Amino acid sequence: MIVLYARVSTAEQTTEHQLMQATQAGFEIDKVVADDGVSGVSTRLAERPEGRRLYDMLRARDTLVVRWVDRLGRNYADVCDTIREFMRRGVVIKTVINRMTFDGNTTDPMHQAVRDALIAFMAASAQAQAEATKAAQRVGIDHKRRTAPNAYLGRKPSYDRATLDRVLSALSSASAPSLSTIARAESLTKQTVHRIKADPQAAEAALVAWGL
Repeated sequence: MIVLYARVSTAEQTTEHQLMQATQAGFEIDKVVADDGVSGVSTRLAERPEGRRLYDMLRARDTLVVRWVDRLGRNYADVCDTIREFMRRGVVIKTVINRMTFDGNTTDPMHQAVRDALIAFMAASAQAQAEATKAAQRVGIDHKRRTAPNAYLGRKPSYDRATLDRVLSALSSASAPSLSTIARAESLTKQTVHRIKADPQAAEAALVAWGL
């Protein structure tokens, strides 16, 4: 079975767009599993609602297709751990971009070393790109503040980054508490938790806008 996992992070990277890219790259996809509205920056694959399904669904000799390795984790360590865990299970991982293949069946030590080094390099590149994007956003926001100090940045978030991470983790857990329970635990309003659940990207953007 060939499964495409899509995590939607921008308007340009819809599930349909990622499936089209995979098809155009020559992949014959049997099933699409997608997480929409889940932060890849703060949520591990295993903690995402549809990401969890992959661990139950994929078997040895199955193929997991992703647009790029950043779909599989929130940072360098997470991406590396996820790829290696699937390889230990006998799952082959392939990327649409650059058509990379990660297969745990190789037994040659040199091939293993090259493969593991490539995984580490790609995971590090994905994290560096994400951090560069955040940095560019902050530069743009700082410039806007200097040139237009009265520009409206939106309401200042009532949460910090650590709180947002905890809320997103709770929302994506297998037995997610009610919104009211999460709100009480984090000293937030139920409406705030609802807004975070409805649009995690906007919640993240608000933190960036305010430099939090």
